[in-house]
Amino acid sequence: MSPGIKTKEYSYTAVYEPLKEGGYQVLVPLLPGLITYGRNFEEARLMVRDAIRCHIQGLLKDDQQIPHEQVLVQERLSVMV
Repeated sequence: MSPGIKTKEYSYTAVYEPLKEGGYQVLVPLLPGLITYGRNFEEARLMVRDAIRCHIQGLLKDDQQIPHEQVLVQERLSVMV
């Protein structure tokens, strides 16, 4: 990063979905349309970080609001059918 350029850290939840054919599809619920893929978990993690960075840079360039993730309550539920 060049001196004088301000940076800000953003945090988002990424959802990794293992694919039958191998690899992971990754989406970020708070950033609609942001979906990427990696051949393994490590690559998927790198790809989603890059995709988030590019998405935010695009929003900033277009003077759009950057979504901020709120504290979420998540729960895994089981149901019997």
